[in-house]
Amino acid sequence: MRRTVAALMMSLDGVVEAPEKWTTPYFTDEVWQVTSKGMAASDTLLLGRRTYEVFAAYWPDKTADDSPYADYLNNAPKFVVSTTLKSVTWRNSKLITEDIVGQVTKLKQQPGKNITILGSATLVRSLLRQGLLDQLGLLLHPIVVGTGKRLFEDWTAQAPLKLAESQALSNGVLFLTYEPQGR
Repeated sequence: MRRTVAALMMSLDGVVEAPEKWTTPYFTDEVWQVTSKGMAASDTLLLGRRTYEVFAAYWPDKTADDSPYADYLNNAPKFVVSTTLKSVTWRNSKLITEDIVGQVTKLKQQPGKNITILGSATLVRSLLRQGLLDQLGLLLHPIVVGTGKRLFEDWTAQAPLKLAESQALSNGVLFLTYEPQGR
C-alpha cells in the first residue's frame, strides 16, 4: 500500500505559512538533497486548496531551468482536496470534493510510490485525525517567525508520534520524520 507523506517547512515557533518568505537563507545543497530524496520516493501530490492555488499561480510556466522542482510539480498527478473549488486547471490535477477519506484510501491502494502532501496544514491535520497520514516530514528552520498559520493551531487531541529519522544540517535546519505510534 502506498504511503501518505506530509512534507512541510516549519519555523521554531511552529509556523508553516508562507515559507518562501523565511526559508530562502537556509536553502543549501543539503536541503536540496533532503527534498530531492522525498521527490524521488513520490509520484503523486495531494494538496489542499490554498496550497494548490499558490502553486498553480506560480509553477505551470516554470521549467527545470527556473527550478529543479518544476518538472516534478508540473508533471506529477495532483489531487486537490477542496469543498469550495469548482474546477482545477493546472496540468494533471483532479479535484476531490467529497468522501475525502474514501478517495484518499483509494489513492493509497493504487500502485505507485508515496503520495506527498506539500504544505496544506489543514489537510495534514485532517489526515492525521483520520488515521490516513503515514509520515510527517518537517524541515525545522532555526528561525522564529512570530506570526502565521501554525501546523497544529486549534489542535486539542493527543496524537502520539514516534521519531523515525532525524538529521541535523550544517545550516541549523533539522530534518525530522515522524510516524504515528502503533504503525
